[in-house]
Amino acid sequence: MRNPRFLFFSRYLNTTPFLGFKQNSRSLQTLAYEEVRANNDKPYKSTAFVLHGLLGSARNWRSFSKTLVSSLEKNSSSSDWRMVLVDMRNHGRSAEIKGLEPPNDLVNAANDLANLVKSEGWDWPDVVIGHSMGGKVALQYAESCARGDYGEYATLPKQLWVLDSVPGDVNPEESDGEVEKVLQTLQSLPSEIPSRKWLVDHMMELGFSKSLSQWIGSNLKKSGDHETWAFDLQGAVDMFNSYRERSYWSLLENPPNGLQIAIVQAENSDRWSPGVVNRLESLASRKRKESEGKVSVHLLPKSGHWVHVDNPKGLLDIIAPNIVST
Repeated sequence: MRNPRFLFFSRYLNTTPFLGFKQNSRSLQTLAYEEVRANNDKPYKSTAFVLHGLLGSARNWRSFSKTLVSSLEKNSSSSDWRMVLVDMRNHGRSAEIKGLEPPNDLVNAANDLANLVKSEGWDWPDVVIGHSMGGKVALQYAESCARGDYGEYATLPKQLWVLDSVPGDVNPEESDGEVEKVLQTLQSLPSEIPSRKWLVDHMMELGFSKSLSQWIGSNLKKSGDHETWAFDLQGAVDMFNSYRERSYWSLLENPPNGLQIAIVQAENSDRWSPGVVNRLESLASRKRKESEGKVSVHLLPKSGHWVHVDNPKGLLDIIAPNIVST
């Protein structure tokens, strides 16, 4: 049963108003999202955007976000937080929204966040938390914002949390190729899947693990007597290609004034080469001028890539004491 202390809602933008929320008259096509707050009786003072990874959705981060805002509420020194869990383009309910024009790359995925802020008339987010591909979208968002791409009134986040996402380009030769194999397999399947059980069994027969096969199966939705994907597969493939090609080392080398970039490395993740780890640690230990932002690196023990599932308490213990507030 859902805790009534949490304000939790989801809605489409630029569609029929939901639960009495005001319809914005702007023509921007913006993302579907959900909000999580610890206390509906207090106005929020700080906002964090939470960005999922490839083939995921906002719902993947509901449980952790609820725990995080609850933890922050218990700290009297923390302001009242609102978590905005976004379905990125081609994913979740945003996959059904028309008007999120291609190319489906990280630049446009970050632009979607800015359009969401503008469409809703919100203050700009204080913090952006991104996992995997979402971590690179967070880096792109900060880079574009600092460059002035979102207009003169856009405010740079105070902090980015980049969760198990390598900031540089991804060399396929340094990867086990599992993501590529998953995408190729999904592209080879019929658009109409007989059932979730059929998909899980089929994926396992091809050699994928039970947990991965079940997670892929959780991205199906009922359509008549069959199942279809809850994401736009080709759009997601395009975003993954952009994820592999984009590099944000220059942003970490010269973070804008007032921006903290916190990188979380999962201890058992296979995404981190010794060269990347050494480069990050060197950036984190560098003495910086007062006019520069900061970079920090945090090791999450006992966790693989799925940080919010493998060790949610450890992740909470890293983020909650260090998250910035207004």
